Amino acid sequence: MPDTPDSIAACARHEPAAAPKHHEKRPSSLRGRLTRALLVAVLLIACAQALVTYRTARQDTEALFDAQMQRIAISLTGSLAAGDQAGGLASVPASAQDMIIQIWRADGLMLYRSPTSRLLPPQAVIGFSDLRVDGDAYRVYALQTSTQIVQVAQQTEARREMAGQLALRAVLPVALLAPLLMLVVWWVVGRALAPVERVRRQVAARRADDLAPLPTAGLPAELRPLVDEMNGLLGRLAAAWAALTHFTADAAHELRSPLAALRLQVQSVQRAPDEAARQLAGERLLGGIDRATRLVEQLLALARQEGAERAAPPVPVDLAALARSAVADAAGEAARRGIALALDAPDEATAQGQPDALVVLLRNLVDNALRYTPEGGQVRVRVQSAGAGTGAALLVEDSGPGIAPEDRQRVLDRFYRAPGAAGHGSGLGLAIVSAIARQHEAALQLDASPVLGGLRVALRWPG
Repeated sequence: MPDTPDSIAACARHEPAAAPKHHEKRPSSLRGRLTRALLVAVLLIACAQALVTYRTARQDTEALFDAQMQRIAISLTGSLAAGDQAGGLASVPASAQDMIIQIWRADGLMLYRSPTSRLLPPQAVIGFSDLRVDGDAYRVYALQTSTQIVQVAQQTEARREMAGQLALRAVLPVALLAPLLMLVVWWVVGRALAPVERVRRQVAARRADDLAPLPTAGLPAELRPLVDEMNGLLGRLAAAWAALTHFTADAAHELRSPLAALRLQVQSVQRAPDEAARQLAGERLLGGIDRATRLVEQLLALARQEGAERAAPPVPVDLAALARSAVADAAGEAARRGIALALDAPDEATAQGQPDALVVLLRNLVDNALRYTPEGGQVRVRVQSAGAGTGAALLVEDSGPGIAPEDRQRVLDRFYRAPGAAGHGSGLGLAIVSAIARQHEAALQLDASPVLGGLRVALRWPG
């Protein structure tokens, strides 16, 4: 009977429609949260800075205006005339002596000067100018009328000192609030990126054999796709690890008996009393080596298919061309055993899949059918192209003994052979076919052939 993996009839049953998923709440955006938090922090700090700067500047400006008004008031009291300098200068505050006001008549006679011991030269440059008086630099503005020239001068050093103080007071709030802003930004960014650190800790705490998916609850929108991809990778690693574990266990279990048999057969060759016995023992040894080789090949093929990941997207595959190639490869074995191997296929029948895997599937189905078909029997390979509402299909049927209905699902299990099965099969052929069918999301069905009477294996793609 054919070597077949389990539950192919189950593949033919329609899965119940999946229950509608509840609408998941859209995950929050890490970028949005971070941007909003920073904007709010900057806005609050800017408002505080603006308030402090406004009040400081207003106070400084008021003080400056007061000082200017005081100087002008002292200058224009009229209590000090051009020659009246002695007693008044002693009572003028030092802060008022950085400004000089002089009024000249057109003929050069001084009409008025502010209470200071320094004098500006009478030959004034009309408008703004810079000059030095008694070693000190002054900024001078002169205004000429029809009868007089008015000169107003302010000490450059005093101007710079007042401007520096104002600028320092304006910058001081920013300097004091900048560290606070940095602390707020650091705290906000740390809170916003906390999910990243949480995922890092979860990955770092994993054991080497823990391939369970990472939790995705509460993750922001930018981090969710990364964790989903990591979970997909963990799933593929788990499948590969399971395939490797199964292969190791299967190889250790199944190769023990063939190797022991080969050892006995070698000993039989050594102990053969004559050439005829030696030749018979050698033939049995070669047969055992062939069976062990096929078992290893089947184990490797099953491990590859069960651990295969859909790295490459499926491509259109011409099933008719694959079937013609498989029949041509098996024609020699069929002719040797007197089995009629027929092919019924259209010129072209296309399905989505992986060409290499489908070649393995067809080879196993045809070899399986030939192995369990008696000499003089029939094996037929059929290909059906996709039609209205139906997908493409591959069918392999034979005139062998078939499989009892109660065993048709169990023969899809690895190493299971139906009771009374003839031949030396490994019990892996249909398991490989089942793995490839699952990989292609195609329905695999085992039933009785209505024409040849033996087993019919059908692989159908969805329409």
